[in-house]
Amino acid sequence: YCTGDSSDFITSIFNTLKTQLPGIIQRITEKQRRDSLPELSGSYPIADQQRLSRDLMESFGFDFNRGRIDVSAHPFSTGCRGDQRITTRFRESEFIEALLATAHETGHASYESGLPKEWDGLPIGQARNMCIHESQSLLFEKQVFLSRPFISFFISRIHEHLVSTERLNENDLWSAATKVQPSYIRVEADEVTYPLHVILRYEIESGLINGELEADDIPELWDTKMIKYLGLSTAGNFSDGCLQDIHWTDGSFGYFPSYTIGALNSAQLFFAIKRSFPDWQDRLANGDIAFVRNWLTTAVWSKGSSMDSQVIIEGATGKKTGADSFLKHIKERYLEDDI
Repeated sequence: YCTGDSSDFITSIFNTLKTQLPGIIQRITEKQRRDSLPELSGSYPIADQQRLSRDLMESFGFDFNRGRIDVSAHPFSTGCRGDQRITTRFRESEFIEALLATAHETGHASYESGLPKEWDGLPIGQARNMCIHESQSLLFEKQVFLSRPFISFFISRIHEHLVSTERLNENDLWSAATKVQPSYIRVEADEVTYPLHVILRYEIESGLINGELEADDIPELWDTKMIKYLGLSTAGNFSDGCLQDIHWTDGSFGYFPSYTIGALNSAQLFFAIKRSFPDWQDRLANGDIAFVRNWLTTAVWSKGSSMDSQVIIEGATGKKTGADSFLKHIKERYLEDDI
């Protein structure tokens, strides 16, 4: 899943994150308690949310002549060139999670549709690995959609499709959508706490693969690491603890790191985009996503599997994957007033 990235390379990066993130999370949650975040819950008809998600995909450059969106219990992206299919999960009580999922899956679909056409059907024409794939989905979701400039552009679309949201301004929406709070469930975690969920799993599965742990050790160790990293206990609560994911039961060992390496790559890539386009905020505030797609086409999508993932990342950003850009990103986004 992270083909080309060794366990030593990943471990070194994760050691930096698990050392710094707990303190950052504490600072952010304390700041957000002072800021009293707005409440987004309400009643939002599913049909209206579906139209809103379709509108978001069109804003992101998705071609509905060559793809579609449907509903499923878990968001997903699949298909092939000319037939990109994504699914999104909707809940009537809130709308932001569906938008985030739609943005995320549109990133996956954009990468697949942007791979070199002349290499179709060949190994060299495939996506490089899941660490790159996740970087594309998270770039669309976390870096573009959750940026203040894009929210300022898209807020009118939200008001148009969900009339009851007219009570919310762009700052209300952004503040609520970027709430940080330690939680039990990985797939529901915010972008700041999420890496610690991944690191916990990576450390446990590494121990299993290396013969240092047995399956019976997992519940207690899971609880210990949850308390250490996120301040939450899962003692006796297996459904919210070690049984919440399907990865180990279906044999997908080594998958978890791709989520966080992807997040680091996305932050690193977006900093490079911002350096290339000093007017990026004005572009996003006007709904211009083409410059992002064009840059990614040249720097990432056109490479297919013609080179190692770290060669792609270094060529695009000037350095191999690291924690620095991600840590800078979350400090700027969540602690700007406190830096």
